Amino acid sequence: MNVDVFQTLADPTRRRIVEALKGGELAVSDLVARVDIQQSGVSRHLGILQEAGFVQVRPEGTKRLYSLRPEPFQELDAWVTGYRSLWEARLDRFGQALERRRKARTDAPKSEEEPP
Repeated sequence: MNVDVFQTLADPTRRRIVEALKGGELAVSDLVARVDIQQSGVSRHLGILQEAGFVQVRPEGTKRLYSLRPEPFQELDAWVTGYRSLWEARLDRFGQALERRRKARTDAPKSEEEPP
């Protein structure tokens, strides 16, 4: 896993651009409206995303349409998958502990006088 992937997505504006592009191809002007920053800022962030391999550009007349590329997201998914078993095992143990606690409460004898 290339650290640049994480550095690229660390910026909140770039994450907003990625989120906007999840729905499909968009022109820079559409992205400007969606992320609420000036065109120069959007263009700068798109350049960084393109250099990192997150977006691709397709010219259409005078417009430049941007879309997401799947490869960096597949790389992220593969990286996270390597840790998923660790998280799932911990969550399973936590779930078992909660179930034991719930069962202990329902099996415990109730006192004659319960607080209001």
